[in-house]
Amino acid sequence: MNLLGKKKTDLKKLTDRDEIRRAILSAEDLQTEEVEVPEWDLILTIKGLSGAERDRYEQSLVKDGKRGAVKMNMQNMRARLVALTVVDGQNKRVFHDREIIDLGQKSAVALQRVVEVAQRLSGIGDNDLEELAENFEEGQSEDSTSG
Repeated sequence: MNLLGKKKTDLKKLTDRDEIRRAILSAEDLQTEEVEVPEWDLILTIKGLSGAERDRYEQSLVKDGKRGAVKMNMQNMRARLVALTVVDGQNKRVFHDREIIDLGQKSAVALQRVVEVAQRLSGIGDNDLEELAENFEEGQSEDSTSG
Protein backbone atom coordinates (compact mmCIF):
# COMPACT_ATOMS: atom_id res chain seq x y z
CA MET A 1 0.00 0.00 0.00
CA ASN A 2 1.20 3.51 -0.74
CA LEU A 3 0.50 6.68 1.24
CA LEU A 4 -2.93 7.09 -0.36
CA GLY A 5 -3.92 3.52 0.49
CA LYS A 6 -3.61 2.23 -3.08
CA LYS A 7 -1.96 -1.04 -3.98
CA LYS A 8 0.94 -0.84 -6.41
CA THR A 9 -1.10 -2.96 -8.83
CA ASP A 10 -3.76 -0.20 -8.88
CA LEU A 11 -1.25 2.35 -10.17
CA LYS A 12 -0.70 3.09 -13.87
CA LYS A 13 2.67 3.16 -15.59
CA LEU A 14 2.35 5.67 -18.42
CA THR A 15 5.05 6.30 -21.01
CA ASP A 16 3.49 8.93 -23.28
CA ARG A 17 4.41 12.42 -22.03
CA ASP A 18 1.01 13.93 -22.93
CA GLU A 19 -0.80 11.15 -21.05
CA ILE A 20 1.52 11.62 -18.07
CA ARG A 21 0.94 15.39 -18.08
CA ARG A 22 -2.86 14.98 -18.33
CA ALA A 23 -2.90 12.31 -15.62
CA ILE A 24 -0.92 14.47 -13.19
CA LEU A 25 -2.80 17.72 -13.86
CA SER A 26 -6.21 16.04 -13.63
CA ALA A 27 -5.45 13.97 -10.51
CA GLU A 28 -7.60 14.74 -7.47
CA ASP A 29 -4.61 14.56 -5.13
CA LEU A 30 -5.42 16.98 -2.31
CA GLN A 31 -6.53 14.91 0.64
CA THR A 32 -9.03 15.95 3.29
CA GLU A 33 -9.57 14.57 6.76
CA GLU A 34 -11.95 15.28 9.59
CA VAL A 35 -10.54 16.22 12.97
CA GLU A 36 -12.39 16.45 16.25
CA VAL A 37 -11.79 19.70 18.14
CA PRO A 38 -13.56 19.29 21.48
CA GLU A 39 -12.43 22.76 22.64
CA TRP A 40 -14.68 24.20 19.93
CA ASP A 41 -17.35 21.45 20.04
CA LEU A 42 -16.73 20.85 16.33
CA ILE A 43 -15.61 18.29 13.80
CA LEU A 44 -13.66 20.17 11.13
CA THR A 45 -12.60 19.20 7.63
CA ILE A 46 -8.93 19.86 6.98
CA LYS A 47 -7.51 20.01 3.44
CA GLY A 48 -3.88 19.43 2.58
CA LEU A 49 -2.08 22.32 0.91
CA SER A 50 -1.25 22.39 -2.78
CA GLY A 51 2.40 22.92 -3.70
CA ALA A 52 1.80 26.63 -4.37
CA GLU A 53 -0.12 27.07 -1.10
CA ARG A 54 2.65 25.37 0.86
CA ASP A 55 5.26 27.59 -0.77
CA ARG A 56 3.26 30.71 0.16
CA TYR A 57 2.82 29.43 3.72
CA GLU A 58 6.54 28.76 4.11
CA GLN A 59 7.33 32.14 2.55
CA SER A 60 5.05 33.74 5.16
CA LEU A 61 7.36 32.34 7.86
CA VAL A 62 10.12 34.66 6.64
CA LYS A 63 9.96 38.46 6.59
CA ASP A 64 12.25 41.31 5.68
CA GLY A 65 13.75 43.18 8.57
CA LYS A 66 15.72 46.39 8.85
CA ARG A 67 18.62 47.02 6.46
CA GLY A 68 17.71 44.07 4.26
CA ALA A 69 18.01 41.53 7.06
CA VAL A 70 15.63 38.58 6.92
CA LYS A 71 13.84 37.33 10.04
CA MET A 72 11.82 34.27 10.89
CA ASN A 73 8.17 35.25 11.29
CA MET A 74 6.74 32.82 13.84
CA GLN A 75 3.88 35.13 14.84
CA ASN A 76 0.54 33.32 14.41
CA MET A 77 2.30 30.49 12.56
CA ARG A 78 -0.32 27.96 13.69
CA ALA A 79 -3.25 30.26 13.00
CA ARG A 80 -1.94 30.90 9.47
CA LEU A 81 -1.85 27.18 8.72
CA VAL A 82 -5.29 26.62 10.27
CA ALA A 83 -6.72 29.47 8.18
CA LEU A 84 -5.32 27.92 5.01
CA THR A 85 -6.54 24.38 5.66
CA VAL A 86 -9.96 24.45 7.38
CA VAL A 87 -12.55 24.02 4.62
CA ASP A 88 -16.33 23.84 4.35
CA GLY A 89 -18.46 21.19 2.64
CA GLN A 90 -17.50 22.58 -0.80
CA ASN A 91 -13.74 22.48 -0.01
CA LYS A 92 -13.63 26.29 0.24
CA ARG A 93 -11.52 28.01 2.88
CA VAL A 94 -13.52 28.98 5.96
CA PHE A 95 -11.17 31.73 7.15
CA HIS A 96 -9.91 34.81 5.34
CA ASP A 97 -6.35 36.02 5.84
CA ARG A 98 -7.70 39.04 7.71
CA GLU A 99 -9.03 36.67 10.43
CA ILE A 100 -5.64 35.11 11.25
CA ILE A 101 -4.97 37.46 14.17
CA ASP A 102 -8.34 36.62 15.74
CA LEU A 103 -7.79 32.91 15.10
CA GLY A 104 -4.43 33.18 16.84
CA GLN A 105 -6.26 34.19 20.03
CA LYS A 106 -7.99 30.79 20.22
CA SER A 107 -6.80 27.81 22.29
CA ALA A 108 -3.26 26.69 21.43
CA VAL A 109 -4.37 23.11 22.12
CA ALA A 110 -7.24 23.37 19.63
CA LEU A 111 -5.05 25.06 17.01
CA GLN A 112 -2.39 22.38 17.45
CA ARG A 113 -4.95 19.58 16.87
CA VAL A 114 -5.73 21.11 13.49
CA VAL A 115 -2.09 21.94 12.70
CA GLU A 116 -0.95 18.35 13.22
CA VAL A 117 -3.47 17.06 10.68
CA ALA A 118 -2.79 19.94 8.26
CA GLN A 119 0.95 19.32 8.40
CA ARG A 120 0.55 15.59 7.78
CA LEU A 121 -1.84 16.10 4.85
CA SER A 122 0.49 18.77 3.40
CA GLY A 123 3.69 16.78 3.80
CA ILE A 124 5.09 19.25 6.32
CA GLY A 125 7.14 17.53 8.99
CA ASP A 126 9.05 18.88 11.96
CA ASN A 127 12.20 18.35 9.90
CA ASP A 128 10.87 20.67 7.18
CA LEU A 129 10.33 23.51 9.64
CA GLU A 130 13.72 22.89 11.25
CA GLU A 131 15.36 22.90 7.81
CA LEU A 132 13.63 26.16 6.93
CA ALA A 133 14.96 27.70 10.16
CA GLU A 134 18.46 26.31 9.54
CA ASN A 135 18.52 27.62 5.96
CA PHE A 136 17.38 30.95 7.31
CA GLU A 137 20.15 30.99 9.93
CA GLU A 138 22.80 29.95 7.39
CA GLY A 139 21.68 32.72 5.04
CA GLN A 140 21.84 35.20 7.89
CA SER A 141 25.41 34.26 8.90
CA GLU A 142 26.59 34.36 5.28
CA ASP A 143 25.01 37.78 4.75
CA SER A 144 26.40 39.17 7.98
CA THR A 145 30.05 38.31 7.30
CA SER A 146 32.13 41.14 5.99
CA GLY A 147 34.75 40.64 3.32
